[in-house]
Amino acid sequence: MGKEHSEEDENSFADLFEQSFSGIETLEPGQSIETTIVSISGENIFLQLSGKSEGVLDAAELIDKSGNLTVEEGDSIKVFFLSSQNGEMQFTTRIRGDKAGKAVLENAYKNKIPVEGLIEKEIKGGFDIKIGESRAFCPYSQMGQKRIENPEDYIGKNLTFRITEYGENGRNILVSNRVLLEEQLKEKVELLKKTLHEKMVIKGTVKSIQDFGAFIDLDGVQALLPISEISRSRVDDIHKVLSAGQEVEASIIKLDWKKERITLSMKALLSDPWENVNKKYKIGSKYSGSVARITDFGAFITLEPGLDGLIHISDMRTDSRDNNPSDVFKKGETVTVQINKIDIEKKRISLKQVSSIQEDENNKKYLEPDSESYNPFATLFKSKKN
Repeated sequence: MGKEHSEEDENSFADLFEQSFSGIETLEPGQSIETTIVSISGENIFLQLSGKSEGVLDAAELIDKSGNLTVEEGDSIKVFFLSSQNGEMQFTTRIRGDKAGKAVLENAYKNKIPVEGLIEKEIKGGFDIKIGESRAFCPYSQMGQKRIENPEDYIGKNLTFRITEYGENGRNILVSNRVLLEEQLKEKVELLKKTLHEKMVIKGTVKSIQDFGAFIDLDGVQALLPISEISRSRVDDIHKVLSAGQEVEASIIKLDWKKERITLSMKALLSDPWENVNKKYKIGSKYSGSVARITDFGAFITLEPGLDGLIHISDMRTDSRDNNPSDVFKKGETVTVQINKIDIEKKRISLKQVSSIQEDENNKKYLEPDSESYNPFATLFKSKKN
């Protein structure tokens, strides 16, 4: 009876032992996984795996230049499986240079594990990279995401690379930094596909400025803010409105995931002055405006931001129709205009140049017989005006 009980216990223990390992993931060296940080203890970061098993990551990999840990418990993280030692599954975010022996580098090459390298100097066609005790070559075309204009800016930097070729027992190593950046960008784009949508209001940082617009950084992905979408008013010099590093708020007006293009608009967040044109402006009434731009056929006058009207050359106060509008107006000057016509559908306002509002007030003052400042020449002036 005791013998039978002993056999049952052994079978039960064997079943429990097998069940305890049934939930552990089967991973191949170099395989990447997305996981969660369960706990942080000293030099180790413990990662959640399937079942009740945990993986271990060296905390030193995630310490910044100031010596501070850049992650905390509960954070999601992407890691690469290295090996299993004494039942403990080891992971890495990259292979550090000081741990990169030839065998480790060969394994990194076979399993596409990122490696950390020091850019020591510029050589013909690219850069000389030191990875542990080995040397590698990175072509110009494989450094960064864009064409390199100042190679000297990279010298002395520690960056992460993918080994694309490994030959002659480690004497011939070719690496790429760009391929990793492109993979990271694709991951970010896939994430943004799930969160972004047109008409969504977002915040971003001005990355760079061109004459045609500004590139806005959205968590590592760049979107374009065209110069025409910055303001309701015409922007002639984008550098006077935006600067690198500036935070902006804008609306997404177009998403083209096939071409990986995101187009933004700050203007879309501003009220459209055309919505209240008929309430604020009456045909025949006079208003003050600023000369926005001058053309061969007339001058555009800004009545308010985003609302321009045109004084055609035929409606200018000039003695000759052959006069150039630039001889009559100067950009930026304030003028008084009269509303001739408003076309809401085409968003056009026709204006006429007239005497200033202040001038009319002064004339009115002197034309009133009951005024204390009655001018005996007012009647004559009035008859000429009529």
